[in-house]
Amino acid sequence: MASSADRPPALVSLDAPRTLVHSLPLKDRFVILSGLGIVTLLAWIYLIDMARGMKGMSMGAAWSLDYFVAMLLMWIIMMVGMMVPSAIPMVLIYASVARKAARDGAPLAATGVFVTAYIVVWSLFSALATVAQWALDRAALLSPMMLLDSSILGGILLCAAGLYQLTPTKEACLKHCRSPVHFLAKAWRPGAVGAFRMGFAHGVYCLGCCWVLMCLLFFGGVMSIWWIGGLTLFVLLEKVMPFGRLGGRILGLAVAVWGAALLLSAAL
Repeated sequence: MASSADRPPALVSLDAPRTLVHSLPLKDRFVILSGLGIVTLLAWIYLIDMARGMKGMSMGAAWSLDYFVAMLLMWIIMMVGMMVPSAIPMVLIYASVARKAARDGAPLAATGVFVTAYIVVWSLFSALATVAQWALDRAALLSPMMLLDSSILGGILLCAAGLYQLTPTKEACLKHCRSPVHFLAKAWRPGAVGAFRMGFAHGVYCLGCCWVLMCLLFFGGVMSIWWIGGLTLFVLLEKVMPFGRLGGRILGLAVAVWGAALLLSAAL
């Protein structure tokens, strides 16, 4: 843990998030928001284009190394498109604090390292998701549109995702994501290495908050733009809106009931 002397004044005083963001020069805010916006837009253009071409992709094809890499790239780009928007408040606050703390006057470089580390976490998740996709495909449990072909597995996944929304782990991770200033006050480390460590740590908390929701892509369709968009919007609202926690619990209960109904239907 860094000593209080190592922390910039903005962290010691725990300034309001809005105050911190507004203290960031307009030029820096423009660069950061433009960069994140372009990355997100490119990711969504790729996803939309790939979804349109899904009819030409057969999930029954042999899994060569090239095919695995293509699916891994798809997952990484999808996670970038889905998760970067919800990380924008944290990135802006980090950039503001980094500017106040920087002795070399290069907060944008540190912010880039922070974002890169965040994406690394979701890239690791993407690797696991690709392996899961391969296993499900080998077991003939995925349709050509990359969604579960089993009502029982679909019901189990819905129940798991819904109930996870009510767990202490979910609550702790979501609280962390919703309190960027407190996270930085606790985890602050100077320099590029510190930026990477903080970005990675934030990514881990974000992963703990959302990984089960991302698994629901197998239920609604890995390349269903409407399903991807709905999950993206929910993750964003859950993290940034005042009603996010309550809304997450309500949706969790609804999803769990949906899963139970699906299992009951499959059993009859």
